[in-house]
Amino acid sequence: MSNLYLAIDDASLPLRKNVALHLSKPAVRAEPVLTPSPFEGNAPDNLAAHFYGTVLRDGGKFRMWYYACHWGHNPDWSPRMKQQMAKPPGWATPDCPIGQGPLCYAESDDGLTWKKPALGQVLFKGSKANNALDLPHNIVSGAIVIKDEADPDPSRRYKMTYQFFPDQSDPIIEEYGTMPSVALAVSPDGIKWTVIGIPFRNQFVEPSSFIKHAGQYVVHYQVMDLWAGYGAEGGNPAGRTGAARLSPDFDHWADGLAETFALAEPEDRSKRGSSGDYDQVHLGVGATSFGNVCVGLYGLWHNAENNKGFGQISCDFGLLVSNDGVRFREPVKGHRFLRREDSLVTPVPGHDFNTILCQANGILNVGNETRIYHGRWRNAGSWGKSQLRHYWAEVALATIPRDRWGGLGLIANTNEGLVCSAPIALPKNGGQLTINADGVAGITVELLDEQYRPITGFADGRIAGGDGLDCKVAWTGHALTELGGRTVRVQAKLKRTADNLPRLYAMNL
Repeated sequence: MSNLYLAIDDASLPLRKNVALHLSKPAVRAEPVLTPSPFEGNAPDNLAAHFYGTVLRDGGKFRMWYYACHWGHNPDWSPRMKQQMAKPPGWATPDCPIGQGPLCYAESDDGLTWKKPALGQVLFKGSKANNALDLPHNIVSGAIVIKDEADPDPSRRYKMTYQFFPDQSDPIIEEYGTMPSVALAVSPDGIKWTVIGIPFRNQFVEPSSFIKHAGQYVVHYQVMDLWAGYGAEGGNPAGRTGAARLSPDFDHWADGLAETFALAEPEDRSKRGSSGDYDQVHLGVGATSFGNVCVGLYGLWHNAENNKGFGQISCDFGLLVSNDGVRFREPVKGHRFLRREDSLVTPVPGHDFNTILCQANGILNVGNETRIYHGRWRNAGSWGKSQLRHYWAEVALATIPRDRWGGLGLIANTNEGLVCSAPIALPKNGGQLTINADGVAGITVELLDEQYRPITGFADGRIAGGDGLDCKVAWTGHALTELGGRTVRVQAKLKRTADNLPRLYAMNL
């Protein structure tokens, strides 16, 4: 097990001199990795493949869970499932031809080319030859999955939270409540799921990610306005805001919510709320745990006043980091980490639709790169049938070199600088320290005690080999085994030369 200290993490690397943070720019694959099935067919995702979902690398393959939208309703839903559609979701009209859901599954050998296996679980428009998952709700979103290796019960190895929209007029399904919320499900294989609870009945929860971090399960989601149980300063309505629910065991959940990340509300209180014409946090935090630190994205939702111009809405990504998995912060306030214009949804000739980027459980390290799977939602605007034909969502991929979310480099007109960590408890065997850096010829590493005093013999650590993601640090005549179990600070010194400009992205112990 290792601990990761990222340049973007100003809690783990809080002390800096003559250095500045340079956030990375992801490379984006222009073509989507997953698209809806052909519109002319009867697949459950013949209109949209929404990445309010998950990608895991599991058992030698990549696995994806996502939610579908289809054109024309499924006549084969059971009577109980049809009851859930007696009253459509708030965004839809009774004659709306779009069906939201079901949840679907795909897999891939390389994470780039995906297959939609015929699971045989759901009868959909006359056939079970589809990739839909059998669940007790049919108006759904947010297929947020983790593989929980630590659970001793193999039937609960995979855990999922997903959002459902209950029918509000049918007493038969009263147990679902009246508010869109989340259900909890478990599975031995990620394919056959059993719903085990609805923990926040009658409480709005629209999930963006689900993680296990620091010994607890965390569901990230968005809240908005007072009806969602969240208020801004002074008890006023708030725009879309990141929130979280917490559990120690996936069965028992705290009754209260935690604010995870929020943008500023307008000073004019009368203009606050989800329909206000200002930037908001769409979906909350899409986070991934890397053991001791979490990295996440939030949707920078450029709202339109009173939703009168829904087609004007677009969304970028902002970058976030957290140490407890609950409270997140921006390494650079207001920075658009991935702009929608750099990851445009598949266009429609003759139209100029906005792109809405959507985040979820999509960040993972694969070899020497960090992959950022995300959704691209074509904002077709009006809910008229002619416009809705162009409704579309696809799954996209952006990448950065592994863990290189941003790097610390010397500021202009300076030749030397440093970065110093918070106190770090070394493992009993001392461990191995590596750095992720360029220009390593200009970097030395020294160890200090908690009071910032140099530790004898560890003042001038050198990096073996050239630049890279895992450059080993060594001290002449000394090894970390001598300091096993001690608490130290790691201080990296950067020095500019005529032909070398060092940049530190991360340290790994």
